[in-house]
Amino acid sequence: MTPDPGSSAASALILVTGATGKVGRPFIDRLLADARYDRFRVRALCHNRKLPPHPRIESVHGSIQNRADVGRAMEGVTHVLHLATSKETPDEVMDVAVKGMFWLLEECRASETFRQFLLVGGDAAVGHFYYPRSAPVVESQPHSAYPGCYALSKVLEEVMLQQYQIQYGLNSCCLRAPWIMEKDDFRYTLSFGDDVFGGPRWHELVGESKAREYAASSAVPVMLDPEGRPVKRNFVHVDDLVEALLLALDAPQARHQLMNVCMDEPIDYGVLGAHLARTRGVPLVPLRTPYYSTWLDNTKAKFLLGWRPLYDMVRLVEAAWTYQRSTNEPRVVWYPG
Repeated sequence: MTPDPGSSAASALILVTGATGKVGRPFIDRLLADARYDRFRVRALCHNRKLPPHPRIESVHGSIQNRADVGRAMEGVTHVLHLATSKETPDEVMDVAVKGMFWLLEECRASETFRQFLLVGGDAAVGHFYYPRSAPVVESQPHSAYPGCYALSKVLEEVMLQQYQIQYGLNSCCLRAPWIMEKDDFRYTLSFGDDVFGGPRWHELVGESKAREYAASSAVPVMLDPEGRPVKRNFVHVDDLVEALLLALDAPQARHQLMNVCMDEPIDYGVLGAHLARTRGVPLVPLRTPYYSTWLDNTKAKFLLGWRPLYDMVRLVEAAWTYQRSTNEPRVVWYPG
């Protein structure tokens, strides 16, 4: 079911927080390139990095932690896409994830121009792969953050958004995403070197000597649960997430909804290892971990938005293993994972 972005007012101004990051940049690029959204202008709330100049982009420099900066950024805004977040940084996570979102929501509540708030949430709010599950994880799953301040912040974001829906009728939607992949990210999630992207940090599980040996042979880990079974873990490619965001933009069926946005099936590390051994000739290293399989169910987003993820395991592998970086494109780890 594709929304008609032209069915609302003649013009729109969307504020994007985290605009220079992993999701913000491709979202803005796709929005500006799609004729269906040619009535949209973009305002980016930038703290450290900057966006390249574009006639339909303006930047407001400031901090989401500062109410005055948020107030300036929200002037005349019709839509908000909230992407700014903080990882395992206890000194700032509450200021960024809770206070910053509170200032945004307060400005939306009081605004005469505001129409829709979009939040990208995370499966950290329901425990990721830290807890055993006996059924697929759907949107009604109670919040169950794993240890650490990042997962707690994702719970608080979702709860705040829901309360503004209840208390004030705020038109909003949360797209809950698992680990977001782009370019060669997925390849580096399986590295035994210091260049590993995210966790587990495999070299720390096997020791320095073995890690060097495995890295030299391009070996990949096969993550096992406490019972020795291959773990199933959820991912989404940034292109699929951006498509879901565009479909949710101004969509009446997205109002007050929480939707899981992920690949149709989680990646089974056993199946993944066999595929890589067959297609890339890499040795496999089974590793027992304290993590459990989860299956994030994306049926709701498919039903309400008509969204379909294009990436499955094979496509994710091929994209990551064939990606070629130019000499002026250093690998950037946007966040530890």
